Amino acid sequence: MAGFKGMGGMGGNMNQMLKQAQKLQEDMARAQEELQNKTVDASSGGGMVQVIVSGKMELTELKINPEAVDPTDVEMLEDLVKAAVNEGLRKAQEMANNEMGKLTGGLKIPGLF
Repeated sequence: MAGFKGMGGMGGNMNQMLKQAQKLQEDMARAQEELQNKTVDASSGGGMVQVIVSGKMELTELKINPEAVDPTDVEMLEDLVKAAVNEGLRKAQEMANNEMGKLTGGLKIPGLF
């Protein structure tokens, strides 16, 4: 029976840990929801191509300066678009990691982001 008495103390700690885990889960779900409404912007070619990427890692806007459109050098425009989109995705990922890091104290949780 003495073993069960000791478990009573552990049970209280376990309940507290479960409550903390549930709160963390709720906070993380709320943060993920908020990230969907946040955006970052990026550009390439000195602003010739501009993108806006959401916290959901979705390209929401793409603007191309008409001066960047050269029918004889489509490859250059493709490179500018790729560079801007990749930079936007990198910034969005960084933003998401920072927001989630606030909740996890910097602890990396696989599959979170």
